[in-house]
Amino acid sequence: MSMLDNVPLLIKDQQLSANHWQLIDKEQVIDLSSLADSDNIILPFARWQENEPMVLGKANIGLWLDSDESAEPLASVCHDVPLIAINFPVFSDGRGYSYARTLRDYFAYRGEIRAIGDVLPDQMYFYKRCGFNSFLLRSDVNPETAINCLNDFSLSYQAGSDQRTPIFHQR
Repeated sequence: MSMLDNVPLLIKDQQLSANHWQLIDKEQVIDLSSLADSDNIILPFARWQENEPMVLGKANIGLWLDSDESAEPLASVCHDVPLIAINFPVFSDGRGYSYARTLRDYFAYRGEIRAIGDVLPDQMYFYKRCGFNSFLLRSDVNPETAINCLNDFSLSYQAGSDQRTPIFHQR
């Protein structure tokens, strides 16, 4: 067993990538005033909101939404956040897909949207269609399988964040 067996792997833009961001738990205490510019952190959304004047526009501070939080408050500030992670506490909780679509399609967010939590390979194609472009995989997931699953289907009948025109309009 290698040391990497328990390290979550990151897929970004359809390739295995180094993860330079530290995910901060809701209970974790962190002194934001002593944060170095080289420290990349992803704050829970509630903590990010509490500290908005201090963190807004910082290139090294992202935020993460839990499935029971709304993406709507991000409408006016999302363009100043380099990374927005969306938590899937269980694979059957589909609210994160809607949050990603809202960010991409309604708020025109062009930054990184990362799926975290119970991220499974068989859902990769659907995450991508909704606007996710990075995925923090569980340690038991084979990254090559997950990357291959990003392109499970060659055509999609419905429009998505990755394909605005439905296939039936492309004649």
